[in-house]
Amino acid sequence: MRKSWQRLAAGTAAVLMLSLVLSACSGVKKEETGAAGTGNGKSITLRIMWWGSQARHDATLKALDLYSKNNPGITFEPEYQSFDGYQDKLSTQSAGKNTPDIFQMDAAWFNDWASSGRLEDLSSIPTDNIDKALLETGTYQGKLYAMPLGNNAWGMVYNKTIMDSLGVQPPKTWDEFFAMARDLKPKLAKDQYLTRDLTADGASYMSYQLSMGKGFSMSKDGKFHYDETTWKDWMNKWAQLRKDHLVPPPDVTVSDKSQDAQMDLLIQEKILLRGAHAAEFGGTDALKPGVMALTTQPRGTQAGGWLKASMYWSVSPNSQYKDEAKKFIDWFVNSQEAGDILGTSRGIPVNKTVADALKPKFTDVDKNALGLINEVSKDGAAFDPGPGNKGGWANFTKEYDNITQSIMFGKISIDDGWNQIVKLSKSLD
Repeated sequence: MRKSWQRLAAGTAAVLMLSLVLSACSGVKKEETGAAGTGNGKSITLRIMWWGSQARHDATLKALDLYSKNNPGITFEPEYQSFDGYQDKLSTQSAGKNTPDIFQMDAAWFNDWASSGRLEDLSSIPTDNIDKALLETGTYQGKLYAMPLGNNAWGMVYNKTIMDSLGVQPPKTWDEFFAMARDLKPKLAKDQYLTRDLTADGASYMSYQLSMGKGFSMSKDGKFHYDETTWKDWMNKWAQLRKDHLVPPPDVTVSDKSQDAQMDLLIQEKILLRGAHAAEFGGTDALKPGVMALTTQPRGTQAGGWLKASMYWSVSPNSQYKDEAKKFIDWFVNSQEAGDILGTSRGIPVNKTVADALKPKFTDVDKNALGLINEVSKDGAAFDPGPGNKGGWANFTKEYDNITQSIMFGKISIDDGWNQIVKLSKSLD
C-alpha cells in the first residue's frame, strides 16, 4: 500500500517500466579542459534523474541530446526508472550527499525537502508564462524550490472498450461505483472485477473522504485529519465486497503494479478501472493502445478529484553546477524547441505559450488528459501535498499501510485497525 501514497504526487504520477540506469559511475562528475560552450573552459556533466514511462524516458533523452548539441560544453548523466522505489533511492542519495544535480520532485515530498534545506532556490528562472497557482505549489517561504513541469488532475482510468461492449458508463458517484461492482460481476469472467480491493489504497481513501466534504485526510500543517465515521464506512464497504467475492482476493490485489505490462491488473483486464493522474495516461495507453479512457473520480456530496502539478524539476544545493542546472531547466520549461520534443510526456506543459503551440498536435491521449484536467478544474480541490515525511509522517504512512493491509487480509478487525491508527497518530508532532 505504501506505493499508493507515493502515487499521490504524481503525476503523476506514476508509471511502471523496468528500472534503467545508464551509468555505472553515477556518483562521479567528469571534467575535461579545452571544451567549448560552458564559458569557463570546462566540459561538465550534469547528473539528472527522473521517473516515468518509456515514452517519457525517450522524449527526455532526445531533449538532453538536443541541449548538448546546442551547448557543446554540457553533457548529461541520466538516471531513470519507474516510480516504485524512486523516493527511497533519492532519499538515500540525499543522505549520502550524492543527490543528482537535477532531479524530478513530487508534490508529496516537497515541503519536507524544502524545509530541510535539500533544494536549491530556483527563483531566478523566468516564470512569466507559467500559472502563478502552479508556481505556488513549488514555493516555500517565498522562494521557488521546485519548477512545475506539467498540469495534472486526479481521476480514474478505465477500460472503455470493455465497458462500451457491456453498455455501461464509468460511475459518476460512489453510490454508482459500489453498485456497479456488484451488478457488473455476473457479466464478467470468474477472475475479472470492476475494481481491485481499495481497502489499503491511501490515495483512493483520501479521494473518498474529500468527496464526503471532510477535507484531505492529511495536510501540510501536519495534523491528523482522518474522519472516523467516513473511514469506517469505507472499510466496511470493502469488507462486504470481499465477503461477496466482488473484488480480487487480497493476495491478487497486493500483486498489482500500475503500468507494468505483466503485473498491472488493469492492463491484464482483471479489473476495469483504477485511480489515475491525467499525466499517467500516456504510459497506460502505450501498453493498451486505444483501449483506455479517463474520467473523474466518483462524487459524494462534492467532487473527489484534485488539481496539481504533475511533477517538478529541483536542483541539489550541493551541486557544483547550479547555474548550469538552472539554465537547463529554463530551456526545458520555456523553450518551444524543448516543448516540441517533450510534448505532453509530463502532462500539459506549464508554459502557456508552449502549450498553446502544441494544441494543434495533441493526440487522442493528450486530449483525454486535457479533458480530465478541464473537468476536474470545474469544482475539484487544489491538491494539498501533505506534510511529507516531517513530524513522524513517514513512519505513520508505513504503519498505516501495514494496518490497512492487515484489515484486508482479515488479521484484525476494522475497529482494532482504527484504534491502532489513532494511537499511531499520537506520535505525530
